[in-house]
Amino acid sequence: MLVVGSGQSGCQIAEELHGAGREVVLACGRAPWAHRRMGGRDLVWWLVETRYLEAPVESLPAPTARLAANVLSTGQGGGRDLHLRTLRELGVTLTGHFLGAVGHEARFASDLAESVAWGDERFGLLAGLVGKLVQERGLDDPELGEPAPFDGEGPERLDLRDFGAVVFATGFRPDYDSWLTWPGLVDELGFPIHEDGESTTVPGLYFVGVHFLRKRKSSLLIGVGEDAAIVARRIADRGLRGQ
Repeated sequence: MLVVGSGQSGCQIAEELHGAGREVVLACGRAPWAHRRMGGRDLVWWLVETRYLEAPVESLPAPTARLAANVLSTGQGGGRDLHLRTLRELGVTLTGHFLGAVGHEARFASDLAESVAWGDERFGLLAGLVGKLVQERGLDDPELGEPAPFDGEGPERLDLRDFGAVVFATGFRPDYDSWLTWPGLVDELGFPIHEDGESTTVPGLYFVGVHFLRKRKSSLLIGVGEDAAIVARRIADRGLRGQ
């Protein structure tokens, strides 16, 4: 089985296929990762308490960062580590990102090491937030340490006739303007142009649940309620103004 894409879905699918007894190859891209439990506390606790999920759109290094994958994790078995190192340890074959296929041959880039290094860098940023919180609150230090060395070797060509199926888990981009056809509705990446969820182009049009609508948590259950309350107030204010 070939799985293309190593975000949360791709890694979880690869793990489940391997657990079902399949031989799995995972074509890898860039995604942040973290330990599922740190210092006896769940990853989500740290993401909330360090205010990682509170990061506003303005804090991103570039608008394209809104398209980055979520932190790799799994809830299987009560929650455990799941990332490229754990998958390789299981026996999943890792490659660089999928370049395409010519005839029956799949081709992959030689960038596996770079993708893992990118994820390690994001792990380091989160580990820094964890360390800061530990010092501020006097918590037990989870002693995260440095990621283990990683060998970036992986096949660059594979014969697809040896595979039973190919699963694409390559993420998505916004597509609002294919069915909401007002001009100027979205930006160059396809995200709605808005102020606190209210379209600045189309009167009476509002958005909630959009990835990075206001903050990193905007598309998550833990965050959508905050945005929904703000949008509801805007709708109510509009009604009071008789617009």
